[in-house]
Amino acid sequence: MVPYAWLLVLFLVPFFIVFKISFSEIRIAIPPYAPLYEMVNDTYLQITLNLANYQRLFSDSLYVNSYLSSLKIAVLSTVLTLLVGYPIAYGMARAPKTWRLPLVMLVILPFWTSFLIRVYAWIGILKPEGFLNMFLIWLGIIDEPLVILHTDVAVYIGIVYSYLPFMILPLYSSLEKMDHSLLEAASDLGCPPFQAFWKVTFPLSLPGVIAGCFLVFIPAVGEFVIPDLLGGSSTLMIGKTLWAEFFNNRDWPLASAAAVILLLMLVVPIVWFQKFQSRRSALGE
Repeated sequence: MVPYAWLLVLFLVPFFIVFKISFSEIRIAIPPYAPLYEMVNDTYLQITLNLANYQRLFSDSLYVNSYLSSLKIAVLSTVLTLLVGYPIAYGMARAPKTWRLPLVMLVILPFWTSFLIRVYAWIGILKPEGFLNMFLIWLGIIDEPLVILHTDVAVYIGIVYSYLPFMILPLYSSLEKMDHSLLEAASDLGCPPFQAFWKVTFPLSLPGVIAGCFLVFIPAVGEFVIPDLLGGSSTLMIGKTLWAEFFNNRDWPLASAAAVILLLMLVVPIVWFQKFQSRRSALGE
């Protein structure tokens, strides 16, 4: 009962409020949208549904490009985070038991600092006269500072850094429970180490891979702080577009429609995947 109450209060109620606003018309008032229904002459209830907000989302290239750019950045960031996080999680799972808890603490330690401060810190690292450029010049790798800040590269670095613990922890949980005698059996049967990893370790860690990818991909799609601080004006993401519509243009109905579409883009594949997994479990696959 408690999970359903949590779902109702923290997800469904806010969603239906945003969903209702998405069918309203913008107006200069407080709140900045017209009511969906009103009594006419105290005799009958008039309901007005405005679908123009949704039509504009698919006809204006700004919003279409924002969705596509957000998906591209989120997918690439998720892949990069997986490539970085998997060796770390694997090393943690294979470390001596006395070292595992301190290593987990090191992974979650950044959460003790404000997310905003951590992203701000990357401005000092990535700017032309920042630590990274000075370090590369000191090593002799480059002669002139690289332009990294206010580019898509800075956004990828920021997302991978910020969401890396969300990838490492579920991966570590899957790998730490794995029966390592399976690898010994594979080795005894003549299986090379890399082939044993690909045919034994990786399939057994798939639940952690999938959970980590969801935990990184979902917040990365709607990310606002990182592209706003580290990305340039050319970095287009739906989170920045939503902010501009809500707070600069005060077009709450259009912003709500964009938020509803974004939510559907995320929820529908997740629900489909859960049903797919349930069907596979029922068939014993």
